[in-house]
Amino acid sequence: MACIELIKKLSNAFGPSGCEREIAQMIKKEISDIAPDAYIDRMGNLIALMRFGDISASNRARIMISAHMDEVGFMINEVKEGGLLGFDTIGGISESVLAGRRVLIHGKNGFVDGIIASKAIHHKDKNERKKAVAVDKLYIDIGAVDADEARAYVEVGDFASFSSEFYEFGDGYIKGKALDDRIGCASLIEVMRSLYANAPSESIDVFCCFTVREEISLSGAKTAAFALRPDVAIVLESTAVADIAGVDASRRVADTAKGVAVSVMDRSTIYDKELIRLALDVAEAEGVKAQLKRYVSGGNDAGSIHKVCDGVRTLALSVPTRYLHSASCVAHIDDVCSQARLCELIVRNICEV
Repeated sequence: MACIELIKKLSNAFGPSGCEREIAQMIKKEISDIAPDAYIDRMGNLIALMRFGDISASNRARIMISAHMDEVGFMINEVKEGGLLGFDTIGGISESVLAGRRVLIHGKNGFVDGIIASKAIHHKDKNERKKAVAVDKLYIDIGAVDADEARAYVEVGDFASFSSEFYEFGDGYIKGKALDDRIGCASLIEVMRSLYANAPSESIDVFCCFTVREEISLSGAKTAAFALRPDVAIVLESTAVADIAGVDASRRVADTAKGVAVSVMDRSTIYDKELIRLALDVAEAEGVKAQLKRYVSGGNDAGSIHKVCDGVRTLALSVPTRYLHSASCVAHIDDVCSQARLCELIVRNICEV
């Protein structure tokens, strides 16, 4: 329950790419008792160092654990004459999930509620009814009567996110916005707490990095990895899945409620085979539910981390998540727990590879 409450708090917070400060401050407060020296770098990444074993050892392993704080969102690009707002997307959002959704805009004097809207079905011809409405044909309605009233609250360049209620449903499922990657952030916090409560004996430095701007460029993780120069990186993510009726098994990516997904390859990274084997072996030995991500898709911060300096051995552990990059992402809490537990165990056994 504590983990669910943490995910809820993080999920509900405002933080599209470029606006991660609220999330960073929230997490910094959450980990203040175990990482009082955590700092925010010039890019906006929140970084905490945890040192274990013999502090004076010269051959200390450097491990980076990364989870990104940002979510997909929107930027206001026009205030129309009637008070409606034009916008563009931040990150990859399907046009099919937009119309009728509530959004929250970070306006000049605070947050402003809005609705993404288009022509009602009654006003669409047969061809229009068959396809999703393009972003440039949608608008955000904030209830303003004209452009002047709208500009009193919102300006071009303001950012927005989905506004969506978080809740639990079914047998262990959770629903909310920004589960990509607030569940990874929650897992990383839990990993830090576990390592702090029961310190590893190995001489290792663990850099816990809550990164920015993953949804648009992977730039936060890139700069963090360049500064920290880790030997090994573990990326805690969510991964889009299609474990629903009518989808071939080979294209389902992974299945919810069957454990954390260990990536072999995605669109930006081929992962370290010895780390993959360590993850699977440890999961089996310790009874942690895990599965291989079986479809090559997507990408994450590993795409920039593994190429830094003279290279970083990299592993990705992802929570299977339905309806990713929408207002209603769905994941299973057992998979989040598996992600956190397996990451912790890998850290404790990292010297074996």
